[in-house]
Amino acid sequence: MEVNNAKMDVYNCKIELLEFDNNKAQRNQSTHPSPLPERRLLQRDNLFHPFSESPIPEIRRRAAFMKSHAYCPHPDHQQSRMSTGPYDLEARKSRDKSSAPPAHVDFECPDCGLPVYCSEHHWADDYEAHMEICDTLRQANEDDHDLRSGREFPEFEYPPPRVEEFLPNMTNWDTYLYTRDYNAINEARSMRQATRLLTYPVTITSILHELSPYNIRRGGRLTVEGLRSLSALRYTLHPPRSGEGIDVKGLRVRAPPVRIFILGARAESSLPRDVWIQLTYLFHRGIFHLIFIGPESMTNRDSEFPLPERTSRNPFGAVVEDRISPEMKITTYIEYFHTLHQAQEFYPYDPYLDCFFLFHPGLGHPASSHEWEQTLPLLLETKVPIFCTGYTEWDMERDIKWVNDQVGGEMDILMEPGENLFRSLRWDLNDLDPSDISCGNWGIWAFRGKRYEATMKDSSTS
Repeated sequence: MEVNNAKMDVYNCKIELLEFDNNKAQRNQSTHPSPLPERRLLQRDNLFHPFSESPIPEIRRRAAFMKSHAYCPHPDHQQSRMSTGPYDLEARKSRDKSSAPPAHVDFECPDCGLPVYCSEHHWADDYEAHMEICDTLRQANEDDHDLRSGREFPEFEYPPPRVEEFLPNMTNWDTYLYTRDYNAINEARSMRQATRLLTYPVTITSILHELSPYNIRRGGRLTVEGLRSLSALRYTLHPPRSGEGIDVKGLRVRAPPVRIFILGARAESSLPRDVWIQLTYLFHRGIFHLIFIGPESMTNRDSEFPLPERTSRNPFGAVVEDRISPEMKITTYIEYFHTLHQAQEFYPYDPYLDCFFLFHPGLGHPASSHEWEQTLPLLLETKVPIFCTGYTEWDMERDIKWVNDQVGGEMDILMEPGENLFRSLRWDLNDLDPSDISCGNWGIWAFRGKRYEATMKDSSTS
């Protein structure tokens, strides 16, 4: 009986708690209206739509832009621009065989939903070439609709810092996300959306971290000179424990912040700051100063206009964000690097504290290589490592060839070119050429201005 009475008491307590919670919920509903239900425009199984018939107005506008600017890649047409590589469909056009004038794309492929040819006849005639990229284009189509579907994005919720004893595994995306305690990502599409943003800070982390997957072992891609440069940076970013604490007795002298110069900054400068802060969570005793430099570095940052006035203390009108976190500061310059370098804005450069990252710089691209001709020699003068990424293998190889042609033997290769382990898994479309698909930071390589070792001549032998 005592046991039964005890059970009844527990049961009555549960009933009272439930009644209290219900009454509390009713009071909250009376004072705080319930949140609106999620407004989802597209369901998970309804993401494929032809661009011109998309329920998303922004995508319909993109379709109109493509139809008025992109040209049909069928070899019957004359070239509308210079070919950029052997995989460019424009390279198939020749003056001898191509007689029809260039024509804008108008026909949307029923399989991928993108305007890719000027007519159904040219699409059917060139179907074999289109099939090589059709599945990828359809995937990009669905990813674009998913991003604007109105669903919740748990993959964009980032974890807080963990204690230093929890070491990250930088082998690949899966091991990194698991050891950093991200929300479980069980779908390939969500993985593609997440890596599209994280590829920038995690690419930097995968190189500078002491647990980097790049090394001097066979297949590790790092050269001896690269190990020298990275060892200097890692010495600063991973200092030994010094007994630092939060009280007065725990105050210790800390190294200056590591300056990461991001030249030719575009999309990466407008990333949410929560994304960039992920960089600091993997270097528990390091401090960073990100410096975005380039005429397009304020793209998609209209809320920060007007820019600061140019004064004697801020001669280049830099946008300074110094309250992001105690371990990170971000500065943006809407200038070319050679202008700032010649004004000695960043002197002196220190191999223990400085490095350069060039995300998809287009060094060898015919339309942008002239912008780097004056900058490249100045980069080599700094003698600090320079890391470059490319959209595709061909894009990266073209950049390497251009650098070799410009500076010859005045540089040391720090990292052999190859695929970036933390590239974006999502494919991006080129609205000016829908057949040109690429992914962010596909490949990576590194170089540095050549260092000449000084030798002392023995005076006794002369």
